[in-house]
Amino acid sequence: MKNFDTVVIGAGVSGLTAARLLAQAGQRVVVLEARDRIGGRTWTERSDGFISDRGASWIHGVDDNPLADVVGYFGLRTVEFTVGSYQPDGRPIAYYGPTGERLSDEAIHGFADDVRDFGKHLSVTIDASALGSSYQEAIDSTRARLHWDADRAERVREFLLHRSEEQYGVWAGDVDAHGLDDDTVAGEEVVFPDGFDQLAANLAKGLDVRLEHVVTRVEWSDNGATVRSTRGEFTTAQVVVTVPIGVLKSGGLVFDPALPEWLASAIAGFEMNNFEKVFLRFPTRFWDDDVYAIRQQGTAGEWWHSWYDLTDLHGVPTLLTFAAGPSAIQTREWDDDRIAASVLEALRGLYGERVERPEHVLITRWQDDPYSGGSYAYMKPGSTPADHDRLATPVDGVLHLAGEATWTEDPATVTAALRSGHRAAQNILGRELTFDGLSHPL
Repeated sequence: MKNFDTVVIGAGVSGLTAARLLAQAGQRVVVLEARDRIGGRTWTERSDGFISDRGASWIHGVDDNPLADVVGYFGLRTVEFTVGSYQPDGRPIAYYGPTGERLSDEAIHGFADDVRDFGKHLSVTIDASALGSSYQEAIDSTRARLHWDADRAERVREFLLHRSEEQYGVWAGDVDAHGLDDDTVAGEEVVFPDGFDQLAANLAKGLDVRLEHVVTRVEWSDNGATVRSTRGEFTTAQVVVTVPIGVLKSGGLVFDPALPEWLASAIAGFEMNNFEKVFLRFPTRFWDDDVYAIRQQGTAGEWWHSWYDLTDLHGVPTLLTFAAGPSAIQTREWDDDRIAASVLEALRGLYGERVERPEHVLITRWQDDPYSGGSYAYMKPGSTPADHDRLATPVDGVLHLAGEATWTEDPATVTAALRSGHRAAQNILGRELTFDGLSHPL
């Protein structure tokens, strides 16, 4: 058994951020990671000379964002790609109507204005919504109040339903009305042509990270804790727990004594989503020129409605789409070939025989990952935004939860993970810390 000042559970961005700041302050810190790699849900696939981010891809808004600053401190290369937050416009998007015709620029402009106008009324509905109301109920209530003509209202409604799926990987009826309150982007969005995993690699430099250490039990009191893993036990004064909501709810990690009721009830208010990426690499670029994304309206886009053109990132014709919410649930047991065939069928509805057989297909399986149970967390009806902060409230000065679900303003993002790890380190040390210190060597 080894003794440390702080044991950090999880070597994702949140855990590595906390560990690095604590180690820089002179603490004896160890990071225990269940997987055989660092990075958590930032995971980059490198094969055949190509780079694909299986996990997080975007910084959603670089203005006043400490994540963008930290990425700059480490000198990581980024490329602007501002459609990751499912906005109606802002960059060139090829929209196709329900019958397959491409919409004119004028029609797209009008549709985007409708989305923004509806959104203002939707915000009022959400602010007045009863506890336990869903995002879908708020959408439908707003639609009924506006009395728009059926087609106009339906196009906006389906856009908002798809936003819920693509932003949170969940059907709008299953997420709280306030679950998308943070759906704003301040500044450009950027992606990482060299892989988002470089962030974790830089954060981990010099740290004591133990891979394939599955933590099964945390025995704690106000005097400290014993952390038991499949590869040994560790005693510590503080524990930073950064495992996803899916792990906290699985029962595989036991707390003794059990977590206090106020914290357990906050955890119960969240669920892991159903959200997978589908990368398709083609011999040639057969789709629209000079667009960032392709969107299909109407019933033809019920599952596959948005494709993102990644060609310029690596110079190889590549489309990215998402199995999100209902489509992810219904295709969960499908093999890669069957999923790819379904996506290609949808593309043929737009481009006919121009659609080629992909040279490479990559599909993520976060729903089946035992160390996450999904891609990220969302608020179930009845939970409140304040529950994010409740998750992060220290317990007896010993237990500290961190991770994307514990940050209120921008949850479900790497920004949230970074901020939450930073906050945990500040809570333990009892003083303010700067983000630029993360780039300093240990």
